[in-house]
Amino acid sequence: MTSITIIGAGILGLSCGWEIARRGHHVRVFEAERIGAGASGGTVGALAPHAPENWNEKKAFQLDSLILAAPFWAGIETASGLSSGFGRTGRLQPVPDARMAALMEDRIAAAARQWPPTMPMRLTASPASPLVPDSPTGLWAQDLLSARIDPRAALSAAAAAIRAAGGEIVEGRRIEDWQRDGPVLWTTGAPGLAMLERDLGRPMGTGIKGQSALLRFAAPDAPQIFAQGLHIVPHANGTTAIGSTSENAFDHVDPDAMLDDLIAQARAVCPALADAPVIDRWAGLRPRARSRAPLLGAWPGRRGHFVANGGFKIGFGMAPKIAQVMADLILQDRDRIPQGFRLR
Repeated sequence: MTSITIIGAGILGLSCGWEIARRGHHVRVFEAERIGAGASGGTVGALAPHAPENWNEKKAFQLDSLILAAPFWAGIETASGLSSGFGRTGRLQPVPDARMAALMEDRIAAAARQWPPTMPMRLTASPASPLVPDSPTGLWAQDLLSARIDPRAALSAAAAAIRAAGGEIVEGRRIEDWQRDGPVLWTTGAPGLAMLERDLGRPMGTGIKGQSALLRFAAPDAPQIFAQGLHIVPHANGTTAIGSTSENAFDHVDPDAMLDDLIAQARAVCPALADAPVIDRWAGLRPRARSRAPLLGAWPGRRGHFVANGGFKIGFGMAPKIAQVMADLILQDRDRIPQGFRLR
């Protein structure tokens, strides 16, 4: 049995840890602060696909991961006895004008070619939901592939599943405090990108500030909303998340006035949220690789060390497939990483 050390207890670290533990190997996860201390500790949890036209390897990888999500999270829930908040509740997007309505016909046709037939995209003039954004055309695009997850609940469930499988998770431990006796997987987010950059001597990516809010509004079975660049995601626990900003320039990583603007925009987009109280405000650094795709593979020049980083906005959606391919690479030396994701 191989013992694997994972540095970082965010979504990629815990997902890879569960996949490796599920395959019968011992896992030790070291986290310098606490589970979900970085970008994974937000509130949004939108698992939504890229547009299906102009198909490429990144979109194909994400599609595989979104399809894997249901059995992946079901396995974690069974092992842990905890809910991840996963649900394939779909997504609504208002169609703003006639030009976009015409473009949507091509998008729907592309979805029919690429997505499973049980998860189509269509246009509707009468969406059935307690949360419906205004649409100037009276039309909405609806897809049944999108899903949602409760990020914090999902992290807790994944950690509990790893422990139930005999793994260890150590919080508040500095990286210098451990000694490895097997492969090491680094999933350390924005600080990890900076570490890679220093080690390899070339730009690898950066941290982008994001902010989100959680409102007390119950619509547990409603589809998520994507409108005016805004994600509105109802969760199973009676809350609705709003997010998120993407800020390249910032003075601090705490919630600030830009989040107030985001909340106001969400209330304008979905008037049903007008009186919903804000119960949580979050801000953090999300790791964006220079390529804008996840960085996966062996760490150049460090034998036995591997990297999974750069989830940025799609880390939760990509996690099941990333966990699968990283477990294949580390445990079997089987390389199924797409060319555009490779750590070079």
